[in-house]
Amino acid sequence: MSGISILLIEDDNTLNNYLADLLIKSDYDVQQCFDGIMGLSLASSKQYDLILLDKMLPKLDGVSLLKALRKTSQQPVIMISAKGAEEERILGLQHGADDYIAKPFNTQELLLRIESILRRSLSISAPKTPAELIVDGLTINPKNQTIYVNSKKLDCTTIQFKLLWELVSQQHKIVTKADLYQTVLNKKLGAYDRSLDMHLSRVRRKLNEANWLGDRLQTVHGKGYCFK
Repeated sequence: MSGISILLIEDDNTLNNYLADLLIKSDYDVQQCFDGIMGLSLASSKQYDLILLDKMLPKLDGVSLLKALRKTSQQPVIMISAKGAEEERILGLQHGADDYIAKPFNTQELLLRIESILRRSLSISAPKTPAELIVDGLTINPKNQTIYVNSKKLDCTTIQFKLLWELVSQQHKIVTKADLYQTVLNKKLGAYDRSLDMHLSRVRRKLNEANWLGDRLQTVHGKGYCFK
C-alpha cells in the first residue's frame, strides 16, 4: 500500500503514536495530528487517501470537523470513538463518515476496514488507463508497450516506453523529476542522478530519427518535463 496517505487525528498521544506506528509498519504514509482545529486545516489543505478521526477532540470535536470538511471534500473518513452506542455510530455516519469503529478495537479489524475503504475509494477515483494514445501520427499502446510513428514500430526499452507514456498521457502538464523517478525508475530522485535526462535524450533522438518531433518532449528547468 506504499504511497497511500492517511491523516490520523487523535488527541491521546499514546494511542496516536501507537496507531501511527501500526500504519507505518503496514506501509502507509501517515500524518499525525492531535486536535480538531489543526486536523481540519490539514484535511482542507491536502487530499488524503483516508482520514482516521477521533470523535472527542480538543478545540473542535470530530463531528463538527467532519461536518465542516464535507462542505468541500469527500475524502474517506473512519470515525473512532470511545462510545460504542448505536446512536453515536449513526450520528457519525449521518454527518458523512464512511465507517465507524468504537474503542477499544481490534487493530486487525481496523486495518481490514481501512483496506476495504481504500479499495472502494481508490478504484472509483483512479482514472481509467486509455487503450492507447494517438498524437499526430504517434501511437503508444500500454498493453503491448509498443510505440509506432506513422505505422512504423519504434524500438524502445521498457524505461523509455514508460517515460514517453507518462509525459504524453499528461500532455501540456509539467511532470516533476521526482514523480518521474518514482513512476518510471521506481526510485527516489538523487541530487546528482542524471539517468532520467539520459533516457529522455534517447527517446527524443529515436523520435527525431523516425521523422517525428522529439523536441516536443521539453525540459522545464528547475521543475521537470513537459510534452507539448
